[in-house]
Amino acid sequence: MLTGAVATAPLLGGAATAYAGGSDADALFEAGKFERAGRAYEEILKNDPRNVHAARQRGYVGLLGNKFHDAEKYLTIALNLAPDDKQTNRLLADCHTRQDELSLAAPHWQAAGEEAYAKQFAAIRGTPYQIHGDVTRLPWLQTDPFPLVEASINGGPLKRFSFYTHVDALGVSSRVAKEAGLSAVAKQKIEAFGDVIWLYYGVLDSFKLGGIELRNIPVGWSERESGGEVAPEAHDGMIGTWVFYHFLSTFDYAGRSLILRRRTPETARSARADAARAGVEPLPLWLAGGHMLYTEGSVADIAGSQTGVVSLNIGGTGEQVAGISEETAKQLGVRIDYDRPFASFAAGQPVEGYPCYPKEIRLGGVTAKGVYSYAGGKNTLGGEGFYKLAGFDHAFHKPNNITLDFTDMNAYIARGKAA
Repeated sequence: MLTGAVATAPLLGGAATAYAGGSDADALFEAGKFERAGRAYEEILKNDPRNVHAARQRGYVGLLGNKFHDAEKYLTIALNLAPDDKQTNRLLADCHTRQDELSLAAPHWQAAGEEAYAKQFAAIRGTPYQIHGDVTRLPWLQTDPFPLVEASINGGPLKRFSFYTHVDALGVSSRVAKEAGLSAVAKQKIEAFGDVIWLYYGVLDSFKLGGIELRNIPVGWSERESGGEVAPEAHDGMIGTWVFYHFLSTFDYAGRSLILRRRTPETARSARADAARAGVEPLPLWLAGGHMLYTEGSVADIAGSQTGVVSLNIGGTGEQVAGISEETAKQLGVRIDYDRPFASFAAGQPVEGYPCYPKEIRLGGVTAKGVYSYAGGKNTLGGEGFYKLAGFDHAFHKPNNITLDFTDMNAYIARGKAA
């Protein structure tokens, strides 16, 4: 439930771009050349089979593309070499979480220092994320300042839910948690938004989105220690990536609807065929940090253009179309309005940015020219271990529809309404 209106994205700067032609495995990974990096890590392991870093990174490459067999193989090698390594345990926890193997994920969350997730997952009995129904199309109640759809908690009256791919699990307001009789199996205290926040973790019996129902799923809620909700009263909860990657998910901004189809090889093939008929090329889809979505995009202005890994930020709020680092904006000659700095929050912490207006930003065949964006931060490696060229936000998607295929790990982005 903790979100920020702005998440400043580090950029793929000149140094990282130079790495792309090299053979160093880490440099290739940092530059977003994941397949080549994976092969380079394998070469390292042939000569040094006890190299923990290479094994962990090779497993991470597999995990980015939901190639779970590869991910488990190499992450298990890394864990056997260094059982207490927190990074490896975190990646293995994510690997099992995505496969709904929550009981297997729990001890790895514990070893990674994520005690709340460990307790929550250990408390879930039986099969998690049970899906009933095959397809649903939910009309949006609104698009701005953030999209809203209706859903039911434990068979109760319809509530208003926003969604955002910068959060993981389903979240509800503390008021809705009390109404639904939810009890916390774990809690955690953090500092964010200038206050002390208590996060609560529980298990939800039923979450119904139109013709689809999810049963036995993780849920979270939060409240300020000083009193009151963390999120505004404008909605009753937020749907995160953990819900969406269980489906072939279409965010039809142009058509103001959310379309969820049961995730199968058949629906993945159908999505690819539909895109091909419409002349839409698939973009790569990567999943890192448990819930953060990435693809490939570009930014261009008078001094040149750059192509690289970009975050795909769907839902949320904000008037900015994209975010790039101040450093990269300068490199590309993007006009930055230093007279109008603005303050916001990213990951619950204050950040400062400046309006900027790149000549063109692009995802696949979809472009936006001279649009209101923001610049802030430096070209630094993010927590995911690779450089990000930009973040494409809520306002970019408004004329488009976006389909995310978590089976073959493709993203399809097209102008206009979804068919």
